[in-house]
Amino acid sequence: MLNLVISTIVFFVAAWFVNRYLDELEIAKGLTRGVLVFLLAFFASWGAGAIVDWAQVKIEGPQAAAQDSVDLSRLLKAAGQQQP
Repeated sequence: MLNLVISTIVFFVAAWFVNRYLDELEIAKGLTRGVLVFLLAFFASWGAGAIVDWAQVKIEGPQAAAQDSVDLSRLLKAAGQQQP
């Protein structure tokens, strides 16, 4: 969840800075500029998300793998329900 929040914030901040920089260079607004802004903001956001994931693994350790069907059947037995 933290990854989503940080990535979204970084996307809008990066888009704002790239737009401002391109305005200073007096590059005309258009489709090419819009795609450039989007791609640069996307890659900045993706990089920030990767850094957040990396930091989370370093702090909390690796996350447990998804439960397989054996674990699910034990869990259902413990809950008193039968398997579908």
